[in-house]
Amino acid sequence: MIRHIVFFTARSADDLDTVYDGLSLLTGIPDKLHLEVGRNLKTDPLPGDSPDFVVYGEFTDEAQLAAFKAHPLYQRSIEIVRPLRDLRIAADYTSG
Repeated sequence: MIRHIVFFTARSADDLDTVYDGLSLLTGIPDKLHLEVGRNLKTDPLPGDSPDFVVYGEFTDEAQLAAFKAHPLYQRSIEIVRPLRDLRIAADYTSG
């Protein structure tokens, strides 16, 4: 299994809802085992910047992850989110 985790920060607090809605489009893509989009609760007591959103997904293998990224909703999400985001950090790792 591949776990896919991406952190996002919006450039402006005014865009938080739009970024969230754009990321939430990803949940409509069928090529996945599991996908969540969440707002960071920002409860970490250490000072410093933290992301606004987390996208967490689980995929059977690299082929399923590639199919997920090839879906039209993935492209639509990028079109909405990319102009409004400041930070994007992604990591994929195998599990199990």
